[in-house]
Amino acid sequence: MPLLPKRTRSRSPWSRLPVVLVTLAVAAPVAACGSGASSTSASSDGTPKITVLRSNGALFEPLYIAQQQGYFKDAGLDVTIRAGAQDTSQNAPSVLNGEAQFAMTDSSGFLKGAAKNMPIRIATGLVNSTDKTDPTDGLLVKKGSSLKTFADLEGKTVGLSALGGTSQFIVEYLVEKDGGDPSKIKFVALPTTSLTDAAKSGKTDAVFSFGAFYAAARKAGLQTIGNGMNDLPGITQGVLFSTEKYLSANTETAEKFTGAVAKAITYANKHPDAVRAIDKKYTQLSDDYIDSAQVSLYDETIDTTVMRTVITKMHEYGLLSSAPKDDAIYWDKAPTVTGG
Repeated sequence: MPLLPKRTRSRSPWSRLPVVLVTLAVAAPVAACGSGASSTSASSDGTPKITVLRSNGALFEPLYIAQQQGYFKDAGLDVTIRAGAQDTSQNAPSVLNGEAQFAMTDSSGFLKGAAKNMPIRIATGLVNSTDKTDPTDGLLVKKGSSLKTFADLEGKTVGLSALGGTSQFIVEYLVEKDGGDPSKIKFVALPTTSLTDAAKSGKTDAVFSFGAFYAAARKAGLQTIGNGMNDLPGITQGVLFSTEKYLSANTETAEKFTGAVAKAITYANKHPDAVRAIDKKYTQLSDDYIDSAQVSLYDETIDTTVMRTVITKMHEYGLLSSAPKDDAIYWDKAPTVTGG
């Protein structure tokens, strides 16, 4: 079936989907890690060397475009892109210990670290949810279900690929927005590949799925409620972060790096075929799915108003141990905007 992943490889089978949907619980020992190398290494000719850890799913495409188009080289940087941890919150120790200078995660993963007072800062965004594209994730119910709105989820069971992340947050947020009580929902974690069957069989009343699995579920007859992450435009789905210490000590290098990524974002939005070519090389999705699926709309900006809503509500729902303030979240050179 063309919507299903290719043969198993070591990479995640998700493409152009919110990295945000992976559970990103930060283990307590991580907070005890170092504050990050204060300077970056350099090649023999003095060129600053940067290692960046990408996600195993997707949304990393601008990094490879910056490399392929020579934007990193033009900025005078020697950049190595490596696949990071499957659970992107576990990229934080590598950055804190100086093994990498930048790493990818999503808003949930980053905020869980910030809530534990980890000295990390968002350097730039990559992708935000937007109502300018069709949903690539969302709440699904079986055909003929009595559930028609998010408020109907009160007292029901919802299946997620992982608990405590942004997928749980968005369901709770939309239930509350619809006048329901999110505390009355039972969430259960299931393998991503089992979500469709759970909804069809009645094991759960609804599921939240994404990417190729979301598309396959709709093709299999499941019906959608709402528009997933797109119902809160501006949720940060992919960011690059570093340590406060590194960004302070290497401001010029960091600005060159994020500037090159910004150029790549512009290029990616104008050249979707370049994005698809990267997906075919670095993800395990079928070529048929990659060719037919819409390409993300990349965006370097971080909407601080929406982020504050996410922080406040995640803390209220018990998904964050504290509500970190803005000065514990953003690098002072990060491309932030006030909107919402």
